Amino acid sequence: MAKIVPPALSAEAGEESLLSCEFTSGNRNVTIWAGRFRDPSSAYEIYTSKINPGMHSSVMGKNSAVDRERLVALVGNIVFEVRPPQAISTNDLQALVNVLQAGADQTPLPPVRAYLPEGEMLDGSQRYALGTAGFQATAGSTFAGLAEKVGFNDGAEAMFAEYRDGKEEGVLLLLDYPTPQLATYHQKHLELGLREISKLEETPIERRGSLLMMVLSPSSPAYAEKLRKSVNYETQVTWNEPTHTITDPPWARVLANIFICTGIFMLAAVVLGIAFGGVRVVTKIFFPGKVFDRPERMEILQLGLSGKRIDPRDFY
Repeated sequence: MAKIVPPALSAEAGEESLLSCEFTSGNRNVTIWAGRFRDPSSAYEIYTSKINPGMHSSVMGKNSAVDRERLVALVGNIVFEVRPPQAISTNDLQALVNVLQAGADQTPLPPVRAYLPEGEMLDGSQRYALGTAGFQATAGSTFAGLAEKVGFNDGAEAMFAEYRDGKEEGVLLLLDYPTPQLATYHQKHLELGLREISKLEETPIERRGSLLMMVLSPSSPAYAEKLRKSVNYETQVTWNEPTHTITDPPWARVLANIFICTGIFMLAAVVLGIAFGGVRVVTKIFFPGKVFDRPERMEILQLGLSGKRIDPRDFY
């Protein structure tokens, strides 16, 4: 079977299996291709590489696209394609989705895709890249050299989309990093790379938190700025942790608690003193010299002023 996905892109997405089948019912023939990849993010990279402007959302929902020739859809970490879409009924299509969904990874898709502004975006132009192969396939020959400077080894994710408003147009590129520090670090490398292929003023890079934004080949600087400002990304900073309001009790209650606690301690001291002393006295009465004050266990320092040896029992 011929490779439906480019080898470099397939390896980057962690291809696990590919299946292709043909079905015939009466005079209708349909070909179904399905591929399983490492995770939903990897599958989303393959899905966006297979759609194109002019395709519309199908009855399956947002992560699906259809035109007269084929239907492409994403189900967890599985991408499948149906040719031609008219040859399969909605019920059969839903049954296929249910079978694939039962064995698919349901990990959430990358959040960066939701940062793209929807207004003026050419539906089907979205491209997601989690490595250099996906980036180079989308960026084109002019900006393909930036792939090595993006920092995919540090966890970067790239999201492309084309925008058009009358005569204004441009390709919005979002680069999402795990931390703002990594975004700042790679922004400097990207700016150096842009200087080599174009004037930095033509493709400025804007940073918000851990997200870098730039517009490739914009029709005008004003339209590029408009696209960057419309990105759906907001940073949140927590200055103070939630606190509890502490109120002082009335002074009368404080004094009452002091007297009560002092009385409890005094009573405990008396009871413990009586108990300790009583046990010692009773023991000495019934067991004299056997438990307490045993002569062999007592030592007394003598100055030797007299010849009489001191007997410890003389003290009791």
